[in-house]
Amino acid sequence: MTVQTSILPNNDFDKATGWRLNMPQWIAPGTSVLCLYRVSTDKQLYYTEENDADIPMQRIRCHAFCEQMGWTIVCELQEEGVSGHKVRAEKRDKIQLIKDYAKQGRFDILLVFMFDRLGRIADETPFLVEWFVRNGIRVWSTQEGEQRFESHADKLMNYIRFWQADGESEKTSIRTSNSMGILTEQGCYTGGRLPYGYQYVKTGRTNKRKQEVNDLAVCEDEAFVVRTIFKLAANEGYGAQRIANYLNEKGIKNHTGKNWHPASIQAMLRNVLYTGILRSGQSRSPVQEALRIVDDKTFTTVQNLLKARSRETEAIRSVPLNTRGNSLLSGNVFCGHCGARLCITTSGKGRPNREGIDAVRMRYTCQTKSRTHGDCDGQTGYTVQKLDGIVEATVRKIFDQVRQVSRDDVLDASYRSDHRARQALAQKAKRDYDKAESDLQQLKAEIVKAIIGESAFTPELLNSAIHDQETLCEELQRAYSEAAKAVTEGAAQHPAIDQQYNELVECARAYDNATIAARKMIISQLIERVDVYRDYRLKITFRINMRQLIDALERLGEYKAS
Repeated sequence: MTVQTSILPNNDFDKATGWRLNMPQWIAPGTSVLCLYRVSTDKQLYYTEENDADIPMQRIRCHAFCEQMGWTIVCELQEEGVSGHKVRAEKRDKIQLIKDYAKQGRFDILLVFMFDRLGRIADETPFLVEWFVRNGIRVWSTQEGEQRFESHADKLMNYIRFWQADGESEKTSIRTSNSMGILTEQGCYTGGRLPYGYQYVKTGRTNKRKQEVNDLAVCEDEAFVVRTIFKLAANEGYGAQRIANYLNEKGIKNHTGKNWHPASIQAMLRNVLYTGILRSGQSRSPVQEALRIVDDKTFTTVQNLLKARSRETEAIRSVPLNTRGNSLLSGNVFCGHCGARLCITTSGKGRPNREGIDAVRMRYTCQTKSRTHGDCDGQTGYTVQKLDGIVEATVRKIFDQVRQVSRDDVLDASYRSDHRARQALAQKAKRDYDKAESDLQQLKAEIVKAIIGESAFTPELLNSAIHDQETLCEELQRAYSEAAKAVTEGAAQHPAIDQQYNELVECARAYDNATIAARKMIISQLIERVDVYRDYRLKITFRINMRQLIDALERLGEYKAS
């Protein structure tokens, strides 16, 4: 049971400064004490039966020690939730304050429960202790006595003590991380900040501190919002800022009831927990279907988009940086003459067209040609409507083709015929190798006859023939191994091609009724880049995972036409 109060009354000390309120009129020289209490976590601020190093227990032991030694405590300071292993002295306000008091001569003895309360950093804490001693402050621990520096051995022991404490902190960290990792790999939730989309449920279990342990469960109201976020990212190409604006405009708040921040959205889009996988450091759990909110395909699509839009891939980005506006190809259209990415420019605003309406003319513009006047012999710009229309006609033709053929026809054209050819080649390679191996064995049998004089061939001639035949067998064996490998690789392509076909059919069904943002995303799934040349001549490069399928559709179209 946790008691939310100190064990000893603290009315004699100012809560703000830590200094004693009713200072004794006379204190024996060299006996004024400043006590420092420190805990690494906020959970150690209060008394627990399992923990004898929390703030109240440190205070009890320091008070008892001072009473035993005949010392007077003049000041008490405590550090709450400060790691002595991770936080260096210059960033610890209380340590800096104690050093200032030491320079002013306001106390004689610095007392801690154990020396590791001063810190656990091997290359710093020993010198911090030495600094106090050199400045006339005696440093004591209730458990380890006084730290002196009267000999070289004292300095060595001082260093060894904190080197050992540093090592213990590292071991504790490793043990904790390892334990957390094992629990995570077993599918156990190990705590942390509650992710959006989930809620805590009581398990009835308690930990070593006798605190109740919670598990995660999906919160359906929030899960709907999570699915919306991933849908906007995957299908509409929304970025974190745009998603945050969308949710805020809809009046949807985060856990704390505040508006969404893009950084929170970005973190959610990368959080593998939404696929049902618990994570702790490098450890991952098997998929926990009860915790799944987002399907694997959607999550993978979002990760690929985030990666494609990152700064590391900026030079080769071939997906829309954003899906705002009415241009279909922004982000993956390039000048065929100089290779520069084309940018969107507008003109004509404020000038009425023939109908008297202000018309905005949008163009894909080559910045090399228009601004830098660099080495580009292409056009300065291309009308968005015309260029998009040409590309969209190509995409619609592919969608029409996929609607007109059966699944089996497409798989046969893109996979099965090629797989049968690979199998036939492997079978022929196997036959050739088997025959060559049989011939080799016959030659080796003949050499025995030659040795005893029963063969028409000399041993020298047979040795030469055997050497040539062994070389041939090795070559045929390599050819067979490569052909067999090609068959295996071809078989592995079948599920991928089947999935690509399903994706293409899904895109074809969705395209006509999709928003402009969704159309951009669909086109970016099919087309890696578009290079445009003078007079709107295009080179369309399809994504490598769709190339084989699109080629099969074209072959089927040509076959049916003939």
